[in-house]
Amino acid sequence: MKFLIAGLGSIGRRHLRNLLALGEREIVLLRSGRSTLPAEELASFPVETDIERALQRHRPQAVIVATPTALHLPIARPAVEAGCHLLLEKPVSHDLEGLDELRQAAQRSGSRILVGFQFRFHPTIQKAKELLSQGALGEVFTFHIHWGEYLPQWHPWEDYRQSYAARRDLGGGVIRTLTHPLDYLRFLLGEVQSLWAFAAHLSPLELDVEDVAEIGMRLTRGAFGSVHLNYVQRPPAHRWEIVGSEGTLSWDNAGGNLTLSRARLPFGKWVAEPPAPQVEVFSPPAGFERNHLFLAEMRHFLDVVQGTAQPICTLEDGIRALELAQAALRSAQESRLIHLSNFPAG
Repeated sequence: MKFLIAGLGSIGRRHLRNLLALGEREIVLLRSGRSTLPAEELASFPVETDIERALQRHRPQAVIVATPTALHLPIARPAVEAGCHLLLEKPVSHDLEGLDELRQAAQRSGSRILVGFQFRFHPTIQKAKELLSQGALGEVFTFHIHWGEYLPQWHPWEDYRQSYAARRDLGGGVIRTLTHPLDYLRFLLGEVQSLWAFAAHLSPLELDVEDVAEIGMRLTRGAFGSVHLNYVQRPPAHRWEIVGSEGTLSWDNAGGNLTLSRARLPFGKWVAEPPAPQVEVFSPPAGFERNHLFLAEMRHFLDVVQGTAQPICTLEDGIRALELAQAALRSAQESRLIHLSNFPAG
């Protein structure tokens, strides 16, 4: 198979290394020349600077879109029109304009699109999905997700002020950049009915986007909870919990452990000395590390390109996550509740 990688920043180079690790060698690079990373590891690959020329000259079967968020669609649209399959990094774009045209183009060409929400490949998040599907928590009542990371420490090799995450013109901001929880929340618990949000630039960090956000959500199944995101937390923390009638499910990205605490009494029953909950801890496989998520994602993408699998995270999933992000931004700007059935029109 022949691959074209568009964008050779941190995530583009990770995908390149993982393709090589999986035995793929026919790789073309689409570069702008603005990367702040060393170019030595790229020297042996053919390089193009124009997407139309790259598609015509090399005719790749698959395109990996790893450019800054606001530059996704100028690559994705012609690639899909050429019949290429896509690994489209999250979020799918910086706003919703042009996504319906991308959807229609993919339907016409038969292109399959995998959106790069790699946490769907986390073994203990997949275990959480299994447990929830089995009804391990009974009726789900509430959830809380917390993700905070200090932006200047993300990419020590570059000035954080120039990164896409810090720049409005490149589609940055904490809500769109740390959009993974908006995807895995749907993956685990289903659709969001309505939301409200507070979001602002609160810290001394030099950026023109929001760096702290608090998003409250009500799900179509009735449960409600919140997603907290920030660019300011030291040390970083990424964790969540889901509370139901039969117990609590909690997850921490630091070690990847998932903990299920099951109540030993029926819901609503009271005793003076309740028995201790039954606790089970599910851990990732020995030796698990962050890149294993991206390797699993790339293996899946190879299957998608070969036609032996359908994308686990579709373009529709990616659009839905972006709709939630855009709704949160609108809610914060307009100080109102957003009903997703009316969004983006209302």
